Amino acid sequence: MDTIELLRNRRTIRKYSEQPVSDEMLRELLEVAFRAPTTGGMQLYSVIVTRNHEMKQKLSPLHFNQPTVVSAPVVLTFCADYNRFVKWCEASNATPGYDNFASFTTAMIDALLVAQQFNTAAEAVGLGCCYLGTTTYNAPQIADVLQLPRRVVPVTTLTVGFPVDMPQQVERLPIDAIIHNELYNDYSVEDIHRCYEEKELLPTNKRFVEENGKETLAQVFTDVRYTRKDNEYFSRIWRDFIAAQGFE
Repeated sequence: MDTIELLRNRRTIRKYSEQPVSDEMLRELLEVAFRAPTTGGMQLYSVIVTRNHEMKQKLSPLHFNQPTVVSAPVVLTFCADYNRFVKWCEASNATPGYDNFASFTTAMIDALLVAQQFNTAAEAVGLGCCYLGTTTYNAPQIADVLQLPRRVVPVTTLTVGFPVDMPQQVERLPIDAIIHNELYNDYSVEDIHRCYEEKELLPTNKRFVEENGKETLAQVFTDVRYTRKDNEYFSRIWRDFIAAQGFE
């Protein structure tokens, strides 16, 4: 399969076979991932590799007990990391000025680029991956379990293994809903309905609406999945933790 077809057909994999991921394969894939673009060549990221079952058990509740955390052969926590770079600066008679939000954002982007490059490389050799968005929700507790020092913040997690099967591909909005030529063309109400019509008509999504007693699919997102209350709660945790880790 060529690269374009690989990317076009990608799926999130949550169920894995018992086939192990060798240290050699994992190390090679991480080395490939570390060739991802990075701001100024600083490589402001670290990756915590979790294979130990007891460690997975500790991480599992922090990811809302998603079964994939324990069942996956490998769990990778990608961290924005200024700790290493700042220590290098200090040991080299240079004065670092990276205790700010702009610096944190730079490191977070670096870490996410590495995570996605790993994901693509892993799928190219037959592995499957699942991103866990719960990493930022419980970042303080994850940092405690993984013993992350100051200036290191977990930003995303990938579970990795050989797929048991290939699940159905999740829908995406039509391409014309997302592309803007030259300038941002804002959406009319008619445009919005056209963008989301296919998504709303899918049997699975119609079932979600019915099961949750809602009138529209949008209400499933706003009232059930990603509520204002939850967003504000986790925002406070995330903001306070970023500051506590040294990024004011």
